[in-house]
Amino acid sequence: MQLLQMLQRLIATGLAVRLVWLVRRRALLTAPRSPCEYVAPSSGERFPLAKPRWCGGKDDKGEPVPLMLTPLAGITRRQILKGTRSLWRYAASFPLECAEPITLGEGCTPLIPKQLDGATVHFKCEWFNPTCSFKDRGTTVMLSLLRQQGVTEVLEDSSGNGGASVACYAAAGGLKATIMAPDSTSPAKTVQMSAHSASVELIPGSRQATADAAVAAHGRGDGALFYASHNWHPFFLQGTKTLAYELWEDLGFKAPDNIIIPTGAGSNILGCDIGFSELLRAGEIKQLPRLFCAQPLACSPIASAFLEAVGQEDGKQAPSEWNVPEKTMAEGTSIARPIRLAECVSALRACKGGAVRVTEEQMAAATLECAQLGLYTEPTCAQAAAAYHELLASGAIDKSQTTVVVLTSTGIKATPRLASLIGVHL
Repeated sequence: MQLLQMLQRLIATGLAVRLVWLVRRRALLTAPRSPCEYVAPSSGERFPLAKPRWCGGKDDKGEPVPLMLTPLAGITRRQILKGTRSLWRYAASFPLECAEPITLGEGCTPLIPKQLDGATVHFKCEWFNPTCSFKDRGTTVMLSLLRQQGVTEVLEDSSGNGGASVACYAAAGGLKATIMAPDSTSPAKTVQMSAHSASVELIPGSRQATADAAVAAHGRGDGALFYASHNWHPFFLQGTKTLAYELWEDLGFKAPDNIIIPTGAGSNILGCDIGFSELLRAGEIKQLPRLFCAQPLACSPIASAFLEAVGQEDGKQAPSEWNVPEKTMAEGTSIARPIRLAECVSALRACKGGAVRVTEEQMAAATLECAQLGLYTEPTCAQAAAAYHELLASGAIDKSQTTVVVLTSTGIKATPRLASLIGVHL
C-alpha cells in the first residue's frame, strides 16, 4: 500500500513538473516581443513584418534592395527553453512567435576542444545539422516563419548546401520547393534536392545568371512561388544568429574572445553580429567577441573590402577578377558579389575583428591537418583553421584567449577534392 502511494505521489509530481514546464514554455513563447520591422540599410526605409517580402523594392538602377530587421532586445538565460534540444530553445529571441516550427533537431552541435599550435582551440562542428551544414539554422527559421505567414511554395537558387537545406525543410514542412542551379552543376549536388521531391531547374550560364533567373521567377504561378533565398531573406539571419546564442551557452554563458568564420555571403558573420549584439543589449555579456572572416584569396570580396577599409596590407596579391584564372577549391564560399558586403565589413569593424585571405596551399594543408585531428571537413571550412594559424602568428589573437573555429560542413560533401589532396583516384 505504501509503495502504491509513493508511486502515485511520484506520478503526480512528474505531471506537475511537466505542467509547470509547459506553462513556462508557453509564457516565454507568447511574451510580448520588441516591435520589429524590415529595414533597408541603404535608405532606412521600413516595412511591416506582417507581409512576406524578400527585398525592399528596386533601387534607381533597377536592382533589388536587400533587407535586414530592426534590432531586437535579445533574451536572457532564463528565457531559454531548456527542455527543447534544438535551436528553437532560443525561440523567444525570434521576431515572431511560431507555434509549429519546421524542425528536425537542428542546432545543439558539438563544440570540440583541440590542441593547435600549442593552444586550445574550440571547433564548432556544424555538420551535425540534419543536412550536414550550418544552412539548416537559417532554413528552419526562415521557412517556419514564412509558412506561418501563408507561404506554400518556395524558390531557392543554389547548387550546394543552401539548396539541399531548403529542399529538405520544405519537404518536412509540407511546402513545394523549386531549386534553380547552373546547368554546369554536378548531378551529385542535386541528388539530395531531388530526393526531397524538389523541382530542380538547371539554368544555362553563370551562377549570376541563375540568381537573376530566380529573382525573375518570384511570384510565378499566379503569385504562389515565393523567393525564399538564404542569401536574401533576413529571416535566414535570425536562424544563423543562434550560433551566437549557442556558443554563449556552450561556454558557460560567456562569449569567446575570438570567432573565426569561413565566409561566402557572410550569413554567419552577420548572424554572430546580430546574436552577440542582442546578448550585449540583454546584459548577458560585457563585450562583443572579435569576429574574423576567412575567405579564399582567389575570391575574397568581403575580406578584401575590410582590409581596404582599415588600411591593412597582408602582402598577398588578389586576382583582378575573382576566380580568374583559377577557381578556388573553397566552392562553398566562392561568392563574387555578396549582397550584404557593406553590412559584413561594418560588423567586423564594430567588434574590432579582422579578415584573412587564405591561399589554396594554406587551405589544402589545413584540410589535411583537421583530418588528422579527427575533424573531417571540406576545404571551404578548413580555411578557418588556416586563418587561425595566420592570426596567431601575426599576434592578432593570443594563445591564452578563448578562440572558436567554425567548421560549417563535412568533408563527405567534397569527396573528390579530398581524394585529390591525398592522391587517391576515385
